[in-house]
Amino acid sequence: MTRPSAALSGASPPYVMAAGVTIGALLLYVATLAPTTQFWDASEYITAAHALGIPHPPGNPFFVILAHVWGLLPLGAEYARRINLLAAVTSAAAAGLWFLIAERWLHAIIVQNVWRRLAAASGALVGATMFTVWNQSVVNEKVYTLSVLSIALVLWLTMRWADQPAESRRDHLLLVVVYLIALSATNHLMGLLVAPAVLAYVWMTDSRVLLRPQFLAVATLVIIVGLSVNLFIPIRAHLDPYLNQGNAITWPALRAVLTREQFGKPPLLDNPMYPPGAENPGRSVALVGQQLLNYWQYFSWQFGRDWSPVVQRVLTILFAGLGLLGAARHWRTERRSALPMVFLMLTLTVALVLYLNFKWGYSQPYAGLEHEVRERDYFFVASFMGWGLWIGIGLAFLAQRLSVWLKSWRLAAAVFLLALIPLLGNHLTASRSGETLARDYARDVLHSVDPNALIITTGDNDTFPLWHAQEVEGVRRDVSVMVTSLANTNWYLEELQRRTGPWMTRYYRGVSGDSLPPYVVLEGPVGGAVGPIHVTLDPHALGRPYLDRSELALLEIIKDQLGKRPIYFSMSAGSVPDQLGLSSYLVGEGLVRRLEPAVVHPNDSIRLITGRGFVNVPRTKQLAFEVYRGGAAAARTRPRGWVDAPSQNSLLGYVFVYDTMAAALRDRDPTLALRSLQLRDAILANTTYALPRERRGGGDDD
Repeated sequence: MTRPSAALSGASPPYVMAAGVTIGALLLYVATLAPTTQFWDASEYITAAHALGIPHPPGNPFFVILAHVWGLLPLGAEYARRINLLAAVTSAAAAGLWFLIAERWLHAIIVQNVWRRLAAASGALVGATMFTVWNQSVVNEKVYTLSVLSIALVLWLTMRWADQPAESRRDHLLLVVVYLIALSATNHLMGLLVAPAVLAYVWMTDSRVLLRPQFLAVATLVIIVGLSVNLFIPIRAHLDPYLNQGNAITWPALRAVLTREQFGKPPLLDNPMYPPGAENPGRSVALVGQQLLNYWQYFSWQFGRDWSPVVQRVLTILFAGLGLLGAARHWRTERRSALPMVFLMLTLTVALVLYLNFKWGYSQPYAGLEHEVRERDYFFVASFMGWGLWIGIGLAFLAQRLSVWLKSWRLAAAVFLLALIPLLGNHLTASRSGETLARDYARDVLHSVDPNALIITTGDNDTFPLWHAQEVEGVRRDVSVMVTSLANTNWYLEELQRRTGPWMTRYYRGVSGDSLPPYVVLEGPVGGAVGPIHVTLDPHALGRPYLDRSELALLEIIKDQLGKRPIYFSMSAGSVPDQLGLSSYLVGEGLVRRLEPAVVHPNDSIRLITGRGFVNVPRTKQLAFEVYRGGAAAARTRPRGWVDAPSQNSLLGYVFVYDTMAAALRDRDPTLALRSLQLRDAILANTTYALPRERRGGGDDD
């Protein structure tokens, strides 16, 4: 058992300065806060908070409840901005707690209060302004800022428990820690990653507590109480809120949500880039090395994302060295707290990389194999903030050595200016100030269709903003949205039928055995009537010898409703309708393609434009220049372009619209055609794409 030092037994933590650190971080985050919803999961989580609903597995009930209550506060801002502010507040509070933890651990290194607290504040500043931390703190894209806060709070309370004199130490604070860990698990399993560090801290302080039957019994009850928040999911699912992913009204369905069964996480020993089963080549040493390199890639982004790759590499080496210096100094000075911190950082990095077992990173070279659809740096946000603590200790040690050499603390304190580098080097890339494209895109798509229409979408970025627009903003609630990535599940098709249909007359009507099969095999091209139209289903066009459940459902909807109710495909659905043999029945109208009940032929309004298919020119012109707001938002000058390359395809729908208008209006309205080209090129300038030279003056018109 290790006793706290006498110097600390009566010391009062600098709560006022910690509050200052929190407020400073919060002001920075508010200044760069997203004004509305964003792409990826932001719209889904904001919608879930508003509807008191259930987002994708694991359902995140604690976040949903907390965010819903937070959203009721009269903060005088758009609802999405209020929820974004929750991310800022939780992350800023975590920065304040990391300051308190660093200040306590620096007692054995720096005696003077002023310099010790300056070092702790420097570490907190670095942690709060690392690219991923900052970028995730200005929009509620994920639930991880709440997990980061819980990790910091648990570590702080564990440290406070350990610092109590042994003769007066009680288990009450430790039981609070146990409860917070269990409660945090109902937000996201990331909250559990602090548990090994807590166990190490308790073991190094008083291992006997882990063997006391009374403590273990009460701790078990506390864990049950904390985890009971998960019961929100089936209770709320029975009430069928707007967002009800998984429809977990049964215990098997609840288990599927909590275990993330929908995502099919690969086993630890499998190679995630190949299908599971006997033919999976297994997880090789080379793959593990590539996954660890992916973490190092994300780490290299943290200190100067606005600057050149060469500068980023230099800063990575600098701050990695400072962190390692701080870790070594911490280990030599106070083993009792250093060991838990080592456990925490290993859990948040190496162990997490091994557990997640990701495909090769989105921007890593991957030799043609399947890779992640987006960057996953947000999974490591807690490790980046924790690394800031070790950087603060490293800066303190460096300043201490310089003070001896320079014989002046004041001169040596200049080393703490290094903590400003991430603030200066990330302020363009991390900020989301003024970014409204996701909201504008959703409104534009919904205003593109006729009343009571069905829009077919394919993924997160063309679906979640529509959910947000309908549920949170009340825009075009008459429109139904069908996302094919969820339409392979029976619960989702039942929900589509129940709420907005029935779109299918034979299936999902509440009768036993009326569900569609998971797939139907195609042994060769098959042609036939689907309602009023004729299609040919070709395995070669599909890229596989079967139709999946989502495609079967779509064909049933077309058969039953085409000609009775409007059906559209979002432009981002890409080749999906063409693969189903629907090309000759599609007409482009702005950001959507209308499915017609008869083969389309050119006329005064509908023109066949090379590379774009049939386009309703008057309708697209009206939408592009009188209705859409997203074109201007996409064309807005951004100093670093569209920072999130994996989601830049969300801008390309507008590129397609204005490029089409340039081609269609080149002879009839040269002025508007020129404006179309200017918008197209301004949008493209924000992406990594470029048009071929021969296309830069406008497309060809047939």
